Amino acid sequence: MKEAKKKIKSPYSYALVLPIAVIFTIFFIVPTFVSFFFSMTRWTLFDWEFVGFENFVQYFKEASLAIGFKNTLIYGVVTSAFKVVIGLALAILLTGRLRAKGFLRSIVYFPVLVSTIGVGFTFSVLLDPNYGAVNKSIVAFGKMIGWETYGPGWLTDPNLLPLFSIAFVDVWKGVGMATVIFMAGLAAIPQEYYEAAKVDGVTGFQNFRHIVLPLLQPATNTVIILSLIGGLRSFDLIWAMTGGGPGFASDVLASLVYKQYQSGFFGLSTAGNVAMFILILLLIVPLNKFLKSREVEI
Repeated sequence: MKEAKKKIKSPYSYALVLPIAVIFTIFFIVPTFVSFFFSMTRWTLFDWEFVGFENFVQYFKEASLAIGFKNTLIYGVVTSAFKVVIGLALAILLTGRLRAKGFLRSIVYFPVLVSTIGVGFTFSVLLDPNYGAVNKSIVAFGKMIGWETYGPGWLTDPNLLPLFSIAFVDVWKGVGMATVIFMAGLAAIPQEYYEAAKVDGVTGFQNFRHIVLPLLQPATNTVIILSLIGGLRSFDLIWAMTGGGPGFASDVLASLVYKQYQSGFFGLSTAGNVAMFILILLLIVPLNKFLKSREVEI
């Protein structure tokens, strides 16, 4: 009998994984543990003092925390839901028999490439209650039909209107990524399923309900998770458009943390960051597990 050849492990797999592991450790693992440590200190650039959980106790006593927490959940759920619905509709449209599909796909994806801060400043001008193009258009249209109407304070209303206005801009900017993910999911569905359904006389809405939706579940799960994480940790667009105002109307957890940092409470703001990280983890991990359990194998 010939001796069985010993399998020689190739070093190439380790060579490919090692650089990524090093980068991940340096830029994620280490900062995460450092943040956990400094969240229990009073620190400056030159000195620190260990205070235990005092920062967390003070953070959860903040009067604005309840508003920020509520706004964060509303913002995350609204942006995620609309990105799923609109992204799926656009993906179906752009994978169908449509002229100039390539051009339309570029238009849909273009906002993803634009700077978030630039988008925020642009829409803050467009939604200005007195001089913005949106309210001017509403007033002009009202005059055309004989109504004396005025545009609302999209970013100045003390209620939830500023938060929903920013959420609309967030959806406009991010729906292109959701559309691309859904298009990839649609392309992965084997054509045999459609052909078999056609033979059985299944068309239209039934086709969408019994073939597309179940087999598109992995793509849907990806869009939900990514959009929800992005919504829960959103900061730059909100800060560029309203700075969390008016008052605390559009403040979210991330903007509250930044305001604490601006005020020089570095340890407190770090504790807020850690609390926000744990909150997102507690929401996303069970949700991801639940969504994975609903996936259908192709």
